[in-house]
Amino acid sequence: MADPVIGILGAGRIGTALARLAVKAGYDVGVATAKPPAEIALLLEFTAPGARAETAADLVAGSDMVILALPLGKYRMLDPAAFAGKITVDAMNYWPQTEGNLPEFDSPLSSSEIIQAYLPQARVVRGFNHMGYHEFEQDARPAGDVGRRAMALAGNDDAANAVVAELVSRIGFDPVVAGDLRASRCFGIGTPIFGAGANASELAALLARRIEAILPKD
Repeated sequence: MADPVIGILGAGRIGTALARLAVKAGYDVGVATAKPPAEIALLLEFTAPGARAETAADLVAGSDMVILALPLGKYRMLDPAAFAGKITVDAMNYWPQTEGNLPEFDSPLSSSEIIQAYLPQARVVRGFNHMGYHEFEQDARPAGDVGRRAMALAGNDDAANAVVAELVSRIGFDPVVAGDLRASRCFGIGTPIFGAGANASELAALLARRIEAILPKD
């Protein structure tokens, strides 16, 4: 397929870092928040030049891939119908110390499995969550670089996983698809993978051990 149009919901540090890298990689990128586009356009000129400011509704409607870079507690503001068929990348993490307690996420399920249940027709892929926003640009490397880090992905839709993996590769990391969304439990906060600077082979080995240890056998 042609390069997907990428929409990023959220203009915080994660959202703008991903916008900068995606623009640099040649993608058409839009960014939206709850504010009118005119209020964030100037911000984007400094934090993500080349990215468009849009309304959230227009961004979701006009994007092939939507990256959720919002505080996790705002997920219920999303319109499930608008995400039908959309590749939806969940980059959100559950931080009780900053957002307060969200009881639905005190669960054996990963947050992405809960997001998928809320957006049942979206093609949810977990990604961009086990690395700090400052590391996205600091550690991005061209393909083949011996110092290139790897990034884990997980999703139930193989085609969606492949599109997101291409984005990950183009912005500077080796994608490692862990499996379906259940596998995202293996690289969340508190796991050995979260924050680890692993290369592709190291990450694949870490994931295999975690999957063997914590995922229920079919």
